[in-house]
Amino acid sequence: MGCRSINKEEFIIESQEILEVAVKAADSKRAEDIVALEVANISLLADYFVICNGNSEKQVSAIVEAIVEKEHEKGIEVKRIEGKEGGKWVLVDLGDVIVHVFHTSERHFYNLEKLWSDAPLVNVTSMVE
Repeated sequence: MGCRSINKEEFIIESQEILEVAVKAADSKRAEDIVALEVANISLLADYFVICNGNSEKQVSAIVEAIVEKEHEKGIEVKRIEGKEGGKWVLVDLGDVIVHVFHTSERHFYNLEKLWSDAPLVNVTSMVE
């Protein structure tokens, strides 16, 4: 199996596009307090983490479905989805971007923003309506 070689500029543009699609999709389902963290320099897991929340399990599910649908429309592979059955904390692995969709109470409990506080915030205001 061969590996595709890409330069750093292409890599950044690609992960930023994945990020923007995820943020816009979450916003389209009224996700609350959407935060994006640039974790590329402090984690090997991804370039960006997106963290948001919904007020019910139904809303969390709708946010996740919107993200998956919009990423697929752009030809972006969804590597895996964890926690969908529970509806309290769903992780969507998009490779370079990992999206955490929480139920409001779970988000406050896990407080990922504090855990990853060394990561710079990405300004997502231009990505949301």
